[in-house]
Amino acid sequence: MNHNSNVEPITENGNPFAETKSISAENGSLMETQEKDVVSEGLGSVVVYDQWISPPITGQCPKARYEHGAAVVQDKMYIYGGNHNGRYLSDLHVLDLRSWTWSKVDAKVGSKSVESPSPVNIGPCAGHSLIPWENKLLSIAGHTKDPSETIQVKAFDLQTGAWSMLKTFGKAPVSRGGQSVTLVGTTLVIFGGQDAKQTLLNDLHILDLETMTWDEFDAVGVPPSPRSDHAAAVHAERYLLIFGGGSHATCFSDLHVLDLQAMEWSRPTQQGEMPAPRAGHAGVTVGENWFIVGGGDNKSGASETVVLNMSTLVWSVVTSVQGRVPLASEGLSLVVGSFNGEDILVSFGGYNGRYNSEVNVLKPSHKSTLQSKIMESPVPDSVSAVHNATNPTRDLESEFEVGQEGKIREIVMDNVDSEPMKPKGEETSERIIATLKAEKEELESSLNKEKLQSLQIKQELTEAETRNTDLYKELQSVRGQLAAEQSRCFKLEVDVAELRQKLQTMETLQKEVELLQRQKAASEQAALNAKQRQGSGGVWGWLAGSPPQNADEA
Repeated sequence: MNHNSNVEPITENGNPFAETKSISAENGSLMETQEKDVVSEGLGSVVVYDQWISPPITGQCPKARYEHGAAVVQDKMYIYGGNHNGRYLSDLHVLDLRSWTWSKVDAKVGSKSVESPSPVNIGPCAGHSLIPWENKLLSIAGHTKDPSETIQVKAFDLQTGAWSMLKTFGKAPVSRGGQSVTLVGTTLVIFGGQDAKQTLLNDLHILDLETMTWDEFDAVGVPPSPRSDHAAAVHAERYLLIFGGGSHATCFSDLHVLDLQAMEWSRPTQQGEMPAPRAGHAGVTVGENWFIVGGGDNKSGASETVVLNMSTLVWSVVTSVQGRVPLASEGLSLVVGSFNGEDILVSFGGYNGRYNSEVNVLKPSHKSTLQSKIMESPVPDSVSAVHNATNPTRDLESEFEVGQEGKIREIVMDNVDSEPMKPKGEETSERIIATLKAEKEELESSLNKEKLQSLQIKQELTEAETRNTDLYKELQSVRGQLAAEQSRCFKLEVDVAELRQKLQTMETLQKEVELLQRQKAASEQAALNAKQRQGSGGVWGWLAGSPPQNADEA
């Protein structure tokens, strides 16, 4: 941290002038500054950390826009596409971060090739992601006027200056915009977004850049709710962090972590100054610090620039801006560049009621402002996946020891400065030794507490693993029971089918029996009628004088 009071040079339209600013100190308080005359030559006079400035820019500035793509390659920031007044853009611009000069790139459209067997149609787009890879800029997904069915991967060759459409294999995800695309090793991890039908997504896909093959993963655990315009970052090449974003009705401030080895989602406990809900923000990582800039909640822009220490999951506010400025915009871009050997954050564009095309620069302090706070406070009780992976307790102990040595030195210096100059005598030495001993005892006590907490955390982790094993066994048992029930159900279905067939046969037999009964009744009726006719003939014959032939007839 820079503890000296300095005046930040402010430039508008390329003309620098001095202005009194408040500089955020390491302990979070504000340090007053004094007015000084500052002659600005580029960024050479920037000595203030963690404050946004507007550098003097030359050249042809790109059209104001938001939801564009941005990437840095060899001290040059490339800007591609975006949205201006509802119209998608397809232009490509580059800002030289050494001379701070804009220039437009006259990109060519590549012809037929192995990667692109058909003529390339590079249409305007917004809400895409721009990723540097080898000697190319990869533009992934994004909203277009005539959306395709699946995600398209376009490549701009920095050597030939030509666009091409890369051929991918496997099942490509549905087309979308507002997704997050994170480079992890040689793979791209794509999460969420909004498709052409305005359906919010929370699916997870991975594109292997060496084989250009898509894979879809169903991670265990509870994933983030469907969202777009969120931010994503990778920590230790293993953990994917998702922060914020929005749905049709609300904006989020939740933090989710995906273990890319175990493919398991978790929602760890966050510490520190919690950021407000936002969507359309931008984020970059510098070491283990994840800086988040801009965004909004559909009512106002987020004025705070915040940082998350990805090892400890502690939030802190770097600085704040006032009023409706481009840094409190949605859809702005944020990249990491280098100036005079130090990292700088560079933002461009955005929308906060009007479309912006301004460039702002912040030089983050290399010392994390969180370390001192962490060393003076106990380790959080909740342990997340990130804590388990990076063994934070061990790192914390080492940082603790280093910090305490610094504190001892500060105490010695305070004693020397606060007392009048005395000859080196026995009394002064004893006082310093006593002070150091007391401080040492306090540090040892704190260190023992940290070790005890570490043991408790390890014990809780062991118990959690044991519970996980028991639950897995129970799950296997339930699966076995379910399989047995499914087999029994199948047998019952077979028996039911056989009984139905027999029932149909019985119904047929019953109909035949009823038919035979009717036939029998008709036959009996006919025989009865015949007997009656015969009986009637005998009576008339007797009356006519012909006696009956036998007694039965009589």
